Amino acid sequence: MSDVVAQQATEQEPEIDLSIADAVIDKYIDIPGNLMPVLQGVQDEYGYVPRIVADHIAERLNVYPSQIYGVLTFYAQFHLKPRGRFIIRVCVGTACHVQGATRIVETFFDKLHIGHAETTADLRYTFEKVACLGACGMAPLAMVNDSTYGGMTVQKVDEIVADYNQRPLK
Repeated sequence: MSDVVAQQATEQEPEIDLSIADAVIDKYIDIPGNLMPVLQGVQDEYGYVPRIVADHIAERLNVYPSQIYGVLTFYAQFHLKPRGRFIIRVCVGTACHVQGATRIVETFFDKLHIGHAETTADLRYTFEKVACLGACGMAPLAMVNDSTYGGMTVQKVDEIVADYNQRPLK
């Protein structure tokens, strides 16, 4: 990697320990079709796929970086930026929309001071509007990580934020 690329990577991201990525790559190095499990493993370790790690994977697997980025940008499961410890998703599908999801979304925006697909500076929260969470009978619906909150109200938003503000980041 050129000095310019390394400098740009370090300016945009905190220092990254590539030995973590190497451990994941080594686990799959001799397996055909190893790109997806390597990317999934790296994301599990770092919480996202740092650009310097994506470039390192390309080098180690002897593939073009464009192949790596093609996969990373095609699949919604992959993230190129750090995400919050608590991922808040609010359904904005038809049933939730009719039941007031827009107000729930706006209340989360106001409470967290972030918008859709944004993360708080302290990496506590990432907020996402989603098309459907598959529980229309509980509309409007929100999730925080794997916990589901149905029949959402503005008051419940306050309670959820207060609860998760008390939880440790790690």
